[in-house]
Amino acid sequence: MKAAIYEGPRTVTVKDVPDAKIEHPCDILVKITSTNICGSDLHMYEGRTSFQSGRTLGHENLGEVVEVGPAVRKVQVGEYVVLPFNIACGFCKQCEQGLTNYCLTMQPEPALAGAAYGFADMGPYQGGQAELLRVPYGDFNALRLGEDAAERQTDYVMLADIFPTGYHATEMAHVKPGDQTIVFGAGPVGLMAAYSALLKGAGRVWVADHQQDRLRKAEEIGAIAINTAEQDPAEVVKEATLGLGADNGCECVGYQAHDAEGHEDAGLTLNGLIDSVRFTGAIGVVGVFLPQDPGGEEAQGELEAQGKVAIDFGMMWFKGQSMGTGQAPVKKYNRALRDLIAGGKATPSFLVSHELGLDEASAAYEHFDARDDGWTKVVLHPNGDSNGHKR
Repeated sequence: MKAAIYEGPRTVTVKDVPDAKIEHPCDILVKITSTNICGSDLHMYEGRTSFQSGRTLGHENLGEVVEVGPAVRKVQVGEYVVLPFNIACGFCKQCEQGLTNYCLTMQPEPALAGAAYGFADMGPYQGGQAELLRVPYGDFNALRLGEDAAERQTDYVMLADIFPTGYHATEMAHVKPGDQTIVFGAGPVGLMAAYSALLKGAGRVWVADHQQDRLRKAEEIGAIAINTAEQDPAEVVKEATLGLGADNGCECVGYQAHDAEGHEDAGLTLNGLIDSVRFTGAIGVVGVFLPQDPGGEEAQGELEAQGKVAIDFGMMWFKGQSMGTGQAPVKKYNRALRDLIAGGKATPSFLVSHELGLDEASAAYEHFDARDDGWTKVVLHPNGDSNGHKR
């Protein structure tokens, strides 16, 4: 089968690798028809993680089931499924509490928790930017889709990660109807957080970034764009709220946050939120922060390379703010969000700027990493286009 392989910093090649196969009675095998390039993939692409060369990328995956293990009872061959990026067992202490993002079974390192497809420090599992993907515990991990799955893949594939992740940010920020919410980051996850806040009935949603094409997307969904190259988000929000600040906020950038001139500062967006959110407000952090960053010392400093970020904790404490952090437990939200899509209430495919074949993955990574104008979200189709037609 063909797969997008990480060869080292800023080098992805598409090559033939051994076919994925059933390895455990509970596995299913999925022919991948849609798989996204995620902003989290760029941390690995740029060499800013411990991701090993030779591994297949891709944790946002959707496709058709082509084989099931002998212990699989629910999922059937021929069904379309979308796969949470979290690989979970369903029966450990964390999974029993709905915390599939911190599964203890699928993570082989006892000191860690959580597993994912094609992701640094989250187990040995290959990614789905490939023609086939092995899915452990298929009955638990696969979300089955309806009859419109093949035609609406660019909507449903967002359930693998960014739609539930954006929604999770709003949950940790306790967004409710009528709230004033600020989102830092207008990348795919930030836009999904803003979209989720609006779906929840937030009164006003601001999105702060300096990428003009992404800010235009924010305005298209009804959010208020703040260009951080020209305005201070905290001042904009305070001026609109009688000096109080937003009710809550979402961090959707992560440890490689940088200003409009390209200077990295891992605390930039966190401190922006502490300043922007009112006393006793809540902040949800879904942007990726890691305990080790191989490129962090050169880009920022020795402490940042160890995941130690300078934030204004004194002000956060003084303001009585709360902060929720971590990856999203996708299964907690994906069924309800699927039904919003199926019912015509949500259309997350508004993000998609490019649909490409797997053989175009290398160029797609280059454009997406460079934040080239108009490259807001890339969907790869390893086995044909979004309607299942072979290229």
